[in-house]
Amino acid sequence: MISDVDSYLRNFRFRDESNCSSSDASSDKPSVTDTISIHGSDVKKYISEFWTPRQRQACSIHEISYRACFKPQLPKFFIELLSDAGDIVYDPFSGRGTTVIQAGLMSRKIVSNDVNPLSLILARPRFYPPELDDVSERLGQIPFDSSLKTDIDLSMFFHERTLQEILSLKKYLKEKIKNRRDDKIDKWIAMIATNRLTGHSTGFFSVYTLPPNQAVSPERQKKINLMRKQIPHYRDTNQIILKKTKTLLRTLTDIDRKSLGEAGKTGLFLCNDASRTSEIPSGTIQLTVTSPPFLDVVQYSKDNWLRRWFNSLDEGSVSDDITMATTIGQWSKFIESVFLELNRITRPNGWVAFEVGEVRNRTVNLDEHVVPIGLRSGFECHGILVNSQEFSKTSNIWGVRNMKSGTNTNRIVLFHKP
Repeated sequence: MISDVDSYLRNFRFRDESNCSSSDASSDKPSVTDTISIHGSDVKKYISEFWTPRQRQACSIHEISYRACFKPQLPKFFIELLSDAGDIVYDPFSGRGTTVIQAGLMSRKIVSNDVNPLSLILARPRFYPPELDDVSERLGQIPFDSSLKTDIDLSMFFHERTLQEILSLKKYLKEKIKNRRDDKIDKWIAMIATNRLTGHSTGFFSVYTLPPNQAVSPERQKKINLMRKQIPHYRDTNQIILKKTKTLLRTLTDIDRKSLGEAGKTGLFLCNDASRTSEIPSGTIQLTVTSPPFLDVVQYSKDNWLRRWFNSLDEGSVSDDITMATTIGQWSKFIESVFLELNRITRPNGWVAFEVGEVRNRTVNLDEHVVPIGLRSGFECHGILVNSQEFSKTSNIWGVRNMKSGTNTNRIVLFHKP
């Protein structure tokens, strides 16, 4: 943990990251520091390239797609800056689990929460990564049943044989869960299959469609197929699962496995409204690193309908609250309830790094709304970090054009509990 956070940020020089848990290469990109007034409060703003935008510079275990997730380098920066080994790191909007997995790799204890039950399916198995041979053996034991049918038409996504394999795997996992006999290998396979259902390459079960963090409707997929003059071809689901497993384990070391296992063993995994987390004892969290749903930008329920179907989750199990509020008033009311809970569970001298963005063509800066909310909740605002960098192809899909429109990359409001 850095003792003088302000001095560190003011004098920061970008460090390029080259592996899972350490970085030491420097460049001459200095921070720019300013002071702005937000609702009568003077707030420091730090602008720099605080971490690399390159996804694959992080540990390979992170490479699971989820809509609107931040890169592992973001939580890594704050975990190094504001916590020590053994401290508890928390994410109330955990998504694919980026914050808690990075914290586990760095020998922190973890608490994960997300109202979406898919978060648990995507995050928890990576604390117990199996060996590739064990996954291969288990896949070979799963019965294939060509007689299985589905109550919804998925022929626009999958070849008939591929769909039969998916249905066989779905049935196997459902029965294992029902009988409480699913082990870490089953959970790993469920996570991989959930992530590989649909996508835009031959590494997915489906015909070409949108990237895997989104699932279009059957009607939309029919139009995509017509436009591209494509039909679903057979995809070997077992081979795809093994290939993705190999990718996730690519850079994982024995030390990483040990650190993740220890974090998973003591970790707390919740599926609650972020404003109601009574399972977390008061005054125990050293650091929260999170990004809430933004204003009507992402509709998680619609994006995940096929993933919910595969995991046999009832429609009602994914709260409509996942689709974010459409007005600043609604959004602020929800965020304030979350901050009151964060103040309860954060220990004295603890921190909250709250990542938000500019939305609606830069007409709304959510950081300027978060600052007074945090102050009213009992925190001190240490400042706003703006991570300034060139955008990726994915960002451009979102309408981002290098700080000119769309959701700006990584604006983090940093709070301290006295």
